[in-house]
Amino acid sequence: MITCKSARELEKMRRSGRVTARALEKLVDMVRPGVSTLDVSACADELIRKEGGTPAFLGYHGFAGAICTSVNDQIVHGIPGSRVLREGDLFKIDIGALVDGWFSDMATTVSVGEPSAQARRLMDVTQRALGIAIEQVRPGAHVSDIGHAVQTYVEGYGYSVVRALVGHGIGTALHEEPPVPNYGRPGMGSVLKPGMVLAIEPMVNAGTYRVKTLDDRWTVVTADGELSAHFEHTVAVTPDGFEILTLAQSAPMHNDIPQALKAKERGTLDATQTAGQAATG
Repeated sequence: MITCKSARELEKMRRSGRVTARALEKLVDMVRPGVSTLDVSACADELIRKEGGTPAFLGYHGFAGAICTSVNDQIVHGIPGSRVLREGDLFKIDIGALVDGWFSDMATTVSVGEPSAQARRLMDVTQRALGIAIEQVRPGAHVSDIGHAVQTYVEGYGYSVVRALVGHGIGTALHEEPPVPNYGRPGMGSVLKPGMVLAIEPMVNAGTYRVKTLDDRWTVVTADGELSAHFEHTVAVTPDGFEILTLAQSAPMHNDIPQALKAKERGTLDATQTAGQAATG
């Protein structure tokens, strides 16, 4: 069942989103060669708890980390462990928090040191795809309008969108209705209404859209071993458009997206930012 949140409930989700976003900002700052994925997860656990929340993923269906840490061809659901980040790695951080009974969910892709031109372009396109997806959110639009916009943009650059994994509704449960695919025809599926909250998360592969799951039964990787990128925000449908709930600042952002999501040049990022810094807006 799809639920529409009240103004009071949305305020609680904003608070949860701030906890998640502030933690992610600090995690991005600690990413460098020599840091292990377990180090990043431990830091996330501490940061979320310090803000009065609990890590959303820890123990979820038995998941062993506070966050998901996925490297290079790993798309999502990587389990934090002893793997040490190396120069040039493409590192995906998927993070969520449960605060006062309400979930938030967010993800970014970070370059470890200086990224290759290929990795930078993939991140740039995926990041912009998230911005385009969010811009589709408004009352009366269909869920499939989001996926159609993502697929059209991403495939225009020669990349593919993952189909086996999708975004989702979110609220008092981490995963709620409706599913939010990153592909499909427009005008299909649920109609968006004020109060609906969606976790929108383009997952984009440099090669095939096909995936496989490793023997740990969690980590999803590209079937051809090519790179993948992932960005995500928790977004509410408002009476006149949308609001991103996973922002570090206290002031709400209505019908606008962070500047980093607006980059339109192929393969470029602000020269003053690393790829990881740009990823979080």
